[in-house]
Amino acid sequence: MRVLGQEHPSTMISMANLASTFWKQGRWKETEELEVRVLEMSLRVLGQEHPDTLISMANLASTYRNQGRWTEAEELEVQVMETSLRVLGQEHPDTLTSMANRASTYRNQGRLKEAKELDVKVMKTRMRVLGEEHPSTLTSMANLASTFSKQGQWKEAEELFVQVMKTTKRIHGQEHPDTLTSMANLASIFSKQGRWKEAEELFVQVIETTKRVLGQEHPDTLTSMINLASTYSSHGLWKEAEELEVQVMEMSLSVYGQEHPDTLTSMNNLASTYRNQGRWEEAEELFVKVIETTKRVLGQEHPTTLTSMANLASTFWKQERWKEAEELQVQVMETRKRVLGEEHLSTMASMANLASIYSSQGRWMQAEELQVQVTNRIRMTLGEDHPSTIAAMANLASIRMNREALRTSSVEN
Repeated sequence: MRVLGQEHPSTMISMANLASTFWKQGRWKETEELEVRVLEMSLRVLGQEHPDTLISMANLASTYRNQGRWTEAEELEVQVMETSLRVLGQEHPDTLTSMANRASTYRNQGRLKEAKELDVKVMKTRMRVLGEEHPSTLTSMANLASTFSKQGQWKEAEELFVQVMKTTKRIHGQEHPDTLTSMANLASIFSKQGRWKEAEELFVQVIETTKRVLGQEHPDTLTSMINLASTYSSHGLWKEAEELEVQVMEMSLSVYGQEHPDTLTSMNNLASTYRNQGRWEEAEELFVKVIETTKRVLGQEHPTTLTSMANLASTFWKQERWKEAEELQVQVMETRKRVLGEEHLSTMASMANLASIYSSQGRWMQAEELQVQVTNRIRMTLGEDHPSTIAAMANLASIRMNREALRTSSVEN
């Protein structure tokens, strides 16, 4: 840096590479600081329309996305996409990548209609320009399938994931990372539909193959173990889930260290399994540890911090510690409203959780008021037939039934 100067292309490449190393370690603050410097230098030296400037903007947007800073990510992604469209054209690979990144941000914000429109456009263009079997085309198919999954369109998601899996198997073979990822995606769809046996069989195949090919401590192996543990949890197989989650947490601590996002996620998962078994003390201890670390490392408004706070609130709720549960859940809800917006699915989840806390205390009027908002917004976002909409409507019906029973009882007395 001293020999070539801070704004020399080689210096900027070195800084970008170091930022990439920090990114892989989940060191978001250090990543962001470097990427901001690289972007500022690129804008000054190369100009806004230079390919390297657009790459540095996309990298910074990705870092914002990983911190749950959707608005900042979107602002940068819009700039990248509009510039790429103007300079490179609609069919250029970089333009399509920028569109896919923006769709990903929409998906994370719960803006599923907008995500789907972009996903479809990217997929159709890549099919026409690159062909159906190109890796980028297959990636865009998987992205669209993921959007379908979030919309509860299981059939459409499954059809796309099956197509991706068959193609990657034929082109790359059974042991290629892309094949294993597509198998894991399909298994997740099976799990969401309650098709436990099919999900388990696929996840077990993925784990055995990744262990053999990549090693027991590889991130892909750990991810596949987490996915299988999640399937066990959904099926109420707590012992099997716990065994896997303990393994993942211990390996994550060994490989990444205590403050890495993947380690914190594994601790969160294990704490949830403890909670589901009624092991309150162990669950609370882990959740508190995760919250303290995520607040320090990722910040108070990071999605992982808020998720772990919501999980701790749920642990209090199940123990009938209403006051503590309510205080935490209100904090989570207000933060999500401010950061994500009132119509984000995570915001609605925290509102529904708070409604449940009110219901458990017999505070039916407050519960109903919140649940009405949740039900209406979920219906508008996901549609009448989505499982989340149906669950929200059932919860509202239950609250109203209990409130009416209380009113009738008061009149009779």
